[in-house]
Amino acid sequence: MSNPLDRISIDPAICGGKPCIKGTRIWVSLILDLLASGMTEAELLADYPGLTHNDVLAAIAYGAAAARERIIPVPVEPAE
Repeated sequence: MSNPLDRISIDPAICGGKPCIKGTRIWVSLILDLLASGMTEAELLADYPGLTHNDVLAAIAYGAAAARERIIPVPVEPAE
């Protein structure tokens, strides 16, 4: 896969412009949320048969790119 982000589509007419896997209405954020909750890639692909391994990699790549561009506040634990 040359550029994983080529698998991502942002279209205001589809899912309100949320980043989706191209050709689907599956949000990138849904894929990332499910993986973060502990779902395995195999489970994800079984539940969403339209997805491929490269689609999952594209979602992860999009999340990584977004994290480089924006800081999301997270709780800070005091140093001991």
